[in-house]
Amino acid sequence: MTPQDVITEVRRLIQDEVSPYRYSDTVLLGFVNQILKRMALLRPDLFAFIGDISITADEVLQTLPSNSIRLVEIYRVKNGNAMTEVSRETLDQSTPNWVAETAGTPVNYVRHVRNPNKYFLYPPPVSGTVLVGEYVQTPSDYGLTATISVLPDAYFSTLVDGVVYLAESVDNEHVNSGRAKLFFDSFTQSLGVALQSRVLTDTESGGMDPKQVI
Repeated sequence: MTPQDVITEVRRLIQDEVSPYRYSDTVLLGFVNQILKRMALLRPDLFAFIGDISITADEVLQTLPSNSIRLVEIYRVKNGNAMTEVSRETLDQSTPNWVAETAGTPVNYVRHVRNPNKYFLYPPPVSGTVLVGEYVQTPSDYGLTATISVLPDAYFSTLVDGVVYLAESVDNEHVNSGRAKLFFDSFTQSLGVALQSRVLTDTESGGMDPKQVI
């Protein structure tokens, strides 16, 4: 799936297939990239990245890479031990001096409850430490023929609906006729339905009480 594929379908739906176009490829490409970023806010789980996370040595407070939206989980020290999530209250009570500990290999991480892009490590990491974790990435801007690798092809229609919504919103006639809202509703509803369906596949017994399963 590429932005060009999305734009071709969008042009068909907004009846803009004959040159000169009402909307240039550049404008529609901008809409595609906008909708991808909106999807990342509405469904951050679709844009989760698992990989190496660099850290700042000798510091308890850490910051995720600049393209992050929020932390999902820290799994382990690369080529080392697993990491366990704990609450800040737990560390404060059990090890009051934890923020001043000598640097070493981290064994715990703590979410920053007021900043989703920051987290704490205990003990503070020594130089050269690399973590393996998961965080939600902000989608980069795609070119017309680039493969949209951050999103499964199954979301093609959802992406199309979002772009049509933006295109129709520019035209007062379509706003007044309700076409823009129609596609906006389809866009948001498909994201919501896809999230609800995860109960059927991502939980034991399809999210049902095992006693209810025949």
